[in-house]
Formats: sequence, structure tokens, C-alpha cells
Amino acid sequence: MIDTHSHLFAEEFVEDLAAVVERARLAGVAKVFMPNIDDSTLKAMLDVSKAYRGYCYPMLGFHPTSVDAEALPRVREMKKLLSGVHPFIAIGEVGMDLYWDKTYLKEQQKVLDVQIQWALEYRMPLVLHCRDAFPELFQVMEPYRHTELSGVFHSFTGTLEEAEQVLEFSRFALGVNGVVTFKKSTLPQVLAAVPLDRIVLETDSPYLAPVPFRGKRNESSYISKVAEKLSEIYGIDMEQVNRITTRNALKVFKMAE
Repeated sequence: MIDTHSHLFAEEFVEDLAAVVERARLAGVAKVFMPNIDDSTLKAMLDVSKAYRGYCYPMLGFHPTSVDAEALPRVREMKKLLSGVHPFIAIGEVGMDLYWDKTYLKEQQKVLDVQIQWALEYRMPLVLHCRDAFPELFQVMEPYRHTELSGVFHSFTGTLEEAEQVLEFSRFALGVNGVVTFKKSTLPQVLAAVPLDRIVLETDSPYLAPVPFRGKRNESSYISKVAEKLSEIYGIDMEQVNRITTRNALKVFKMAE
């Protein structure tokens, strides 16, 4: 399995990161992809990727909840890290989040657009975050519909109509995590109409731990619970789920092959 979205560099893992990684390996996780938050988290993320080279792969991005009126110069400064040889496998985590605050809607859209352009310029996939901002995010995405843009719509929890809208971008996959195991989640019904070859596994650890760990710190080893649920939804064994979703992940994240 590949955990395509895990914040292993977060402070929640400082005390026992080695044990967390070992549990992930034992659970069958072959690689972990780490989305960045903003310029303040780069060092921690790169330190983890160096410590676990070939296992933990970093991304470069500026998360929408970090965006304010002064964000754009900070974002543009980060682009310098893409010149020459670099370790990043994707542009992420980027997108829009209007759940907490709508003050910087236009700034979020501008920052997203700038980073979409990075993804196209450097031929890297885009890892999208979207919370309470589906129409506003797709307003930015629409002009890029017929480009080479690829990536993952991370932590997808939307409707079937929204899933279909994402899948119209033919090089994008849906990232599915522990939310699919929640008792009141409508995601199983939605995913039943989505081809498995458009899905990748993720945890979003330390957040969104699956049942039976809900409410606790999430970690990459728990991705097996996501795979188990997908096995149930698609009526196939876990081995097939793991093989197909791993192939899907490497199709998107070509630099991590």
C-alpha cells in the first residue's frame, strides 16, 4: 500500500516517529507521501524525508488555511526550491478552505492558481485540499480542464455529482481516507459509482483516524482499515485493492516510482 497523504513531520509524531514508521512498514505500507503546510513546516518535513529517504517523499505547497493578505510573496519565495535538483514529488497541499473563515477567499484563489501554474511548469501532480469551497475551487480549476494537469483531490467526502466533476479531469484521482469508515459517512454509496482505478489510499495522519481508532491520533499503519472498507465496497479482496490503488498512486506520483 501507499499512503499518499500523511503529515509524518507534524509535532504529534516527534516523540515516536521511528516506531510509527516501523508499524507502517509492518502493516504493508511501502511508501508515504508527505504534503507540506507552508514555509514554516519545510524544515521539519525535509528532515523526515532525509531520515527516511526512499520511504517518505516530500511535496511543496502552501495550504489554504495559511493564506492571508501577505501570503503571495511567501508563496513566490517557495518556488525557488523547485529550481535545479529537488526532492519534491508533487505540489501540495494546496487548494481552498472556507470552513473556518471566508475573509481571504480571493487570496486563496490567487495562491491556488499560482501553484497550479507551478504544477504545469514543472510537470508535477497537484494535491488538492477543499473544504466548504467546491464551487470556488472549481472556478479556479476550470481553465485548466484541457491541460496536462494531474493530481489527487485529497480527502474526498463530496457528493456523486462532485465526484463526477473531479473525474472530468481525467488525470486526477480521489484520495480516500478514514472518513469512509465513519458510521454516518455517505462516501461508501458515492464510491460505489466511482471506478476503483481512480482512487488512491491516504490517511491524512495525524488527523481523521479510521474506525476503530476514531478520535485518536491517526498514523500510516491505519491505512489498512481504509483498504478493508474499500474491499467491502467493491466486493474484491484486499490484495486487489492494494494492488490497484498502489498502481493508481504511482501513475499520479511518477517521481516516486
